[in-house]
Order: sequence, then structure tokens, then C-alpha cells
Amino acid sequence: MSETGRVVAVHVAKGRRLPMRAVAEADAEAGRGLVGDRYHGTRHRHVSLQGAAALADAADRLGRPVPWELTRRNVTVDGLDVPTAPGTRLRVGEALLEVVRVAAPCKLLDDTLGPGAQEALRRRAGTVFRVLESGAIRVGDPVSPDA
Repeated sequence: MSETGRVVAVHVAKGRRLPMRAVAEADAEAGRGLVGDRYHGTRHRHVSLQGAAALADAADRLGRPVPWELTRRNVTVDGLDVPTAPGTRLRVGEALLEVVRVAAPCKLLDDTLGPGAQEALRRRAGTVFRVLESGAIRVGDPVSPDA
């Protein structure tokens, strides 16, 4: 993987149990999260990122596809490993994000994706970030570490 990547999908959901819907772009609001997403306004869980390569690896382990939207993460990136160390900063499109913690896969994934999904996604389920600087995040945007 390189040090730069691209946004390949953006998903939001208006509520906790509502389906994720693909959008071409989302506005990341500093200190609040993605406008229109269920976590907008929460303290630290502003936006979640996952790596397309990690999901492909999970699909190999699971033996079936892992559709990006069913993991319930907001942004899927390709071309770089999503950082997991708290405090690491990433420029995603116009927004500046900071790692809060690793996103643990939920046991409900076994219901959604089938038995074994939670285990297949362990250490591959992405990272939770807070938004430090507002800006749009669009499909096709560059993603890179921010020194």
C-alpha cells in the first residue's frame, strides 16, 4: 500500500438501525461529524473509515463478498492502510480527521453478512475518527497522512 489513497465510497444513515445509503459527497463538520449521519453531533465518533483491501481480505476469510455499506462504516478508501493509532491525522478530501480508536466489528454482522462475519472483520473493520477541520468528503477525493 502507498501513503496516499482515494475515497471509493461514502455512506450515511439517518438513524442507528436505518440502512446506509451511498452518497457522492458528505460534509464533515468540525467537532460534530458527517452532516446527515446518525453520529453527527456525538462527542468523538464523528466518522468511520475502512479500507477496501481489508474488506477484500475479510471476504476471502469469510468465503463470500462483504458489501461496503453493510459494515456500517462511513467512508471506504483504497490505496492505503487506514491508520489505527490514536492521534494519527489523515486528510480526507477537504476534511482533517484524527484517529480516536479502532472500530470493533459488531456481532450483528453475523446476522447481516452471515455466520463468521464478525470474526472475519476483526482487525479489518476500520477506524473511528473525529473531525478536526470541516470540509467536503467526496468519492474520488485523495486521502493522505497529515503531518
